[in-house]
Amino acid sequence: MINGILKITRSYLRAPIVFLIDVIVSVLSSLIVLVLMSEVGSSFFRDDTFSAAWIISATISSIVAFIITRSYRAVIRYSSLRELADLIDAVIGKEVLLVAFILISAPAHSSYILITAAILFDFFITLASLLIIRIAMVLVYDLLRKRALSTDRGVTPTKVLIYGLSDKSASLLMRLEQSTSYEVVGIITKEESSKGKLVRGVHVYATNSLMELLGVSGHTEASAILFPSPATVHDEEHGIVKYAREAGLKLLVAPSIDELGNSNKKDVRNIRIEDLLGRTEIDIDIDEVKREFEGKTVLVTGAAGSIGSELCRQLANLQVGKLIMLDNAETPLHNVRLEFEDNFNWVDFETIIGDVRMEKRLDYVFRTYRPDLVFHAAAYKHVPMMEENPCEAVLANVEGSRNVADKCIEYDCEKMIMISTDKAVNPTNIMGCTKRLAEIYVQSLGLAIKGGKKKGKTTFITTRFGNVLGSNGSVIPRFKQQIESGGPVTVTHPEINRFFMTIPEACRLVMEAAVMGKDTNIFVFDMGIPVKIADLATRMIELAGYKPGTDIEIKYTGLRPGEKLYEEVLASKENTLPTSHSRIFMAQVREYSYDDAVEVVNRLRDLARSVEINDMVIEMKKAVPEFKSKHSKFEKFDIN
Repeated sequence: MINGILKITRSYLRAPIVFLIDVIVSVLSSLIVLVLMSEVGSSFFRDDTFSAAWIISATISSIVAFIITRSYRAVIRYSSLRELADLIDAVIGKEVLLVAFILISAPAHSSYILITAAILFDFFITLASLLIIRIAMVLVYDLLRKRALSTDRGVTPTKVLIYGLSDKSASLLMRLEQSTSYEVVGIITKEESSKGKLVRGVHVYATNSLMELLGVSGHTEASAILFPSPATVHDEEHGIVKYAREAGLKLLVAPSIDELGNSNKKDVRNIRIEDLLGRTEIDIDIDEVKREFEGKTVLVTGAAGSIGSELCRQLANLQVGKLIMLDNAETPLHNVRLEFEDNFNWVDFETIIGDVRMEKRLDYVFRTYRPDLVFHAAAYKHVPMMEENPCEAVLANVEGSRNVADKCIEYDCEKMIMISTDKAVNPTNIMGCTKRLAEIYVQSLGLAIKGGKKKGKTTFITTRFGNVLGSNGSVIPRFKQQIESGGPVTVTHPEINRFFMTIPEACRLVMEAAVMGKDTNIFVFDMGIPVKIADLATRMIELAGYKPGTDIEIKYTGLRPGEKLYEEVLASKENTLPTSHSRIFMAQVREYSYDDAVEVVNRLRDLARSVEINDMVIEMKKAVPEFKSKHSKFEKFDIN
């Protein structure tokens, strides 16, 4: 029954009802003022004509003032100082209108001092009455909510401690006041000066050690610590996060805006390894980015992949005119389609099964939809697989990129943004070399247009970045699967390291680079500090509640074909130039002529189609002299 009352309170205390209550309270307050002024001996306040004019004026003034200020539209149970200011404005508006009406209808012998006093009384009594009603509503709602929680045997809320005294922590506390799943029993901070304070009735505890955290969790019966953002988790990896793991407390975090915006995410989730590896959130000029894409038709190739699908999600929130999602993987693309139907139903989108290697299919897509902008994310990316299937890597990554770029020229696209990789820098494997060859073709085409050697208006932009956290088939999902299976967790080498970036971060930088690019450029991203894969495995095992080496073994299997021990640093002073964005740099690379690039791509395409593997690899190494194979059967073809 109480839950039913709560539902009615939330659903039916709507704006029209609040408006009606406010008007009734306001008019009753004016009636109280009229009675009080009559009692103190003011004769004209007892005059029937004046009394009627006072009540009618109060009614009309209240209705007009509340409509103009819209104070009734606030959700009362979430009221704050902003809503109080709106309420004060509404009452002031009422009194101004009331003064105007009274001055018109007051008898000639009226005392303006008494009328002024009446108006002041009316202001304070009306405001006080409205505030009392709102406070009463909040108190009743909270009382009913607490009773509902205590009487609903099916709900046992998790008792949590919120970390920090930031604005995000306070906002999270307010959100969870309405939660039936979580009960905030305390706030923990490192600041000793804040110990003993109260935030919305919740006690603040200072914790700077494992013993202090154990004491607080024991006193409050908390079973989890909730962090207000992934960034705070990363900052406290060797502090509160470490203590919480040792204390056996569950680790929770409020998702980032990116996560909340993508689909039906919960307000709270478990901490993931991505949170510990994450970096400070990047800033981009979202207004400028929106202006670039708003109302335009955008094609994304590889739209079912990790990067491609995230690009589509972010583009959906930029009010693009039409979004074309192209991929050759039927089931993953179908899943993206279902996600968009559920969560982005305001977007005009098409999902198209197609392969960038099929020039006729691409021509149909470009001819039908005439995209203004193209994000080319379609590619084969797994290093060992491409080492074993080099012809397919050339056809998809080189010939496929050539096909997309040529169609952009043919159909007058404004920009093509190609997604490349850090493995294209001094490549040591087939996959990295094919991505470098794709860069060479796209860049040479753009330079040919700029130099007047080829007709076209498309601007070609290439973006390079390293590994993205949690992408399909990457190391983190693999480690999770191995941990869930009881181990061992397999790492190729104790010293191997990689640069990591979150998928949303990479996509934001891609879109920022797309806006920045006014010429044929290759942009590289600041990837931060490299992470040892062995350390990553250790932290993931610990995060799952196990002890590395005791509960879950880490097994070293040796470097795979084409695999580097250390990835190249993308953004250094020696090989890049700065841009207006601190995380985006412009690569300085050798330029190739368009005719040479066409000749190379044609030759590689023919060799790949006829599966002449050795001859094809030799040609690749001639075209990209810095391509030196590692741990691969193709090392014998290296050019010294």
